[in-house]
Order: sequence, then structure tokens, then C-alpha cells
Amino acid sequence: MKFTVIGSGAMGLLYGILLKDAGNEVDFVDGWKDNVEKIREQGGVYVSRDHEDKHLVDIDIYYPEEYQGNPDCYIFFTKQMQLAEMLERCAHFFKPTQYAFTCMNGMGHIEKLAKYFEPQKLIAGTALVATVLNGAGDVDFIGKRGAGSMNLANYTEKPDEFTHQLVTELEKAQFHPTLTTNFAGTLLAKVVFNSVVNTICTMFEMTMGEYAAYDGAEEMARQLIDEAYDVCERDGVKLINTRQDEVASIMYVSKEAMPLHYPSMYQDMHNYRPTEVDYINGYLVKIGRRHNYDAKTHAFLTHEVHLAELGKQRELKQQQGETGS
Repeated sequence: MKFTVIGSGAMGLLYGILLKDAGNEVDFVDGWKDNVEKIREQGGVYVSRDHEDKHLVDIDIYYPEEYQGNPDCYIFFTKQMQLAEMLERCAHFFKPTQYAFTCMNGMGHIEKLAKYFEPQKLIAGTALVATVLNGAGDVDFIGKRGAGSMNLANYTEKPDEFTHQLVTELEKAQFHPTLTTNFAGTLLAKVVFNSVVNTICTMFEMTMGEYAAYDGAEEMARQLIDEAYDVCERDGVKLINTRQDEVASIMYVSKEAMPLHYPSMYQDMHNYRPTEVDYINGYLVKIGRRHNYDAKTHAFLTHEVHLAELGKQRELKQQQGETGS
């Protein structure tokens, strides 16, 4: 099968490289100039696992404007706030026969993708896998290979032959996919997961394992999960896990599967980039308000993250001022 990864950051490189290792043909498209030029200069991307065995992997990477490939499926891994612009830059090479697949964090991407791909060609999911982009052309996969898992579903909730082929290739790449027929419930399950782990670890600058080791971690998770499930139930969405299952999943993944991992929101904050909190906790707040339900804890956390972003921007300006002087 031939894939083209659009958005070649930490997650895009993880999926693309492992699918390539599994015998697929994979191209990479990215709009970040530093990344594209560094990979071309190096002759590939440097890949580590848990900070060890750093080695160069040969990949073909393109800017959107120069790409002319014809894959079976596009894999989208941009940040939520970057997707609309990237789709516009890539639209010239999309074809009606091609599929779109994504496991992006947060919510808001499906509506954007649906403007370019027919419902029967759109597949989305959630990924409980960890990876870190150390810098342009340098990625670190976190955890033992095959330690993570993922869920995916068709937008139409009617799996076709291509979907089953995709699941087979993801299994070969050791992503351990589970195919569901509950599209909204599948995607929102990861939003709920991230609304706890990503946000708390970011605010307190800690790994998932450090968070889970705190005596009150489970109580904090339960409060956020209860609010999130209240929102989803009011919106008519049945999540794929029970409330207790979701608490258990957060604690297990944080303690056992990815204890050393800093979530992507933390990585954005640490590197002075805008976070996706509005597409995670903020999304739950917005949906709740549609139904006259106030997800107060999620709203408070959303404000806290934005305040922290302002603090990081002040810190960046101070550093730039010192450098300039």
C-alpha cells in the first residue's frame, strides 16, 4: 500500500516510518521549512527509541507545492490550528479515489477534512502511542515497539475493503488497531483521555508517570472524566469506554505503558508554541454550553493553560531581548 504522510512532525514520522518498515511505500509532506531542509541536508531523519540507538532513516520529503505523488491514502498529522492552511496547500494533488486517515489530537479536524474527502473515504482514529520531536529532522519514539494501541472508525461507520486493508497494515506496523463502528464515540474517547493527562502534565511540567504517582491522580481524573462524559451524553454520543474504564485506562497508560512520556501539549508549551487546549478541554466546554451544561473544571483548566502560554511568551521575549543585547 502507498501512503503519504501530511504533517511530518513527531506523530507523522512515527506512523510513516513504522508503516514503511512494515513494507509499505511512504512519502512525507511538510510545511515546516526547517524540518524539510534539515531532512534533505542529512539524507533522512534521525530516529531514536527512548533516547537510544540514534540512526539515520532515509525518507522522501516534499513541500506541499512540489508534491506530485499518487498514494492510496493520506495520513494527516498536523496541529489542529495548522490543518486548514495545509489542506489548502495540498488540495491540488488530492484525487477522488484517495482515502484520508488521521489520528490527530483534539476535535475540529473532521469538519475540515470533510471539505476535501467524501464521507466514505474518510477514516479517523485515536492513538495511544508516544513520540517526541527533538528538533528538525530528529525524532524519538517513546516506549517499546508495539507497546501502544489505537482505535479507528469510518466516518460512515461502515467499514469497506480498504478499511480492513488499512487495519492489516497498521497491525503489521505494531500499532495494535481496533476497528469500531462508533465514529464520534471513538474520537471523543481520546479527547477525554487527553483532557486529563495532556493538560495536567503540561500545567505542572511532569511526565505521565509522575502525575500517576500522585495520591490524588485518580480522583482528579475522575472529576474531569465525569464532566466530559456528562457533556458527551447530553450531545448524544456514546463513548467506547465506561467512565470507570476510562479512569483505569488513564492510570494504566500513565503508570505502565508511558510513564516517562511528556504529552504533546507539554512539548508545545515547552517549545513556546501554541497548545491545542481549545480543541481538547475547550472543545468539551463548548459542546457542554450548547446543552446548557457548564463543564467548570475543564473551563478552568483551559484558562489556566492560556495563562501559562502568556507566561511562556513573556519568557521567550525576555530571552530574545537578552540575546539581542
